[in-house]
Amino acid sequence: MVRATHDRMNESKSATRQSKIVMLVVALAVFVADQVSKTMVAHRIADGTVVPVIPGFFNLTSTRNSGAVFGFFSDTTVWWKTPALVALSIALLAGVVYLLSRVPNLAWPTRRGLALILGGALSNLLDRVRWGQVEDFLDFYFRHYHWYTFNLADSAIVVGTGFVVLQILRES
Repeated sequence: MVRATHDRMNESKSATRQSKIVMLVVALAVFVADQVSKTMVAHRIADGTVVPVIPGFFNLTSTRNSGAVFGFFSDTTVWWKTPALVALSIALLAGVVYLLSRVPNLAWPTRRGLALILGGALSNLLDRVRWGQVEDFLDFYFRHYHWYTFNLADSAIVVGTGFVVLQILRES
């Protein structure tokens, strides 16, 4: 009986360790994919140039966003904008890391969602610290309706948040 309980505890620790490794791999993959794609766009597409991919629906373009998500605050020129966005990003990342490292038994969608958020947020944070802005390049539209230009990190953050919200809704 004691041996079976000990074996289950070891299996649980091993599964938790494997889950954390998978989360780190997901976060790292998002980070690397975003950084590589931003670098490719910055080197191959001149700022403001539009490259049609699917006419009437999707372009690649090169734009710099010094603001927050969806272009919020991008037109604001106050000196404290970038430090405030960096501080906010660090605080939110600390919360994600805390949840991933300290909260046991997170559901699969929550773990994967937080890993996606972590990778995307770290990548955008690195750009903000280095350049004071992020490279956005994915431009989706339909007729005259344009969505805000975004990048892979933004996509990962949105999808990750979706996973977390869906899990919260399922549990409530």
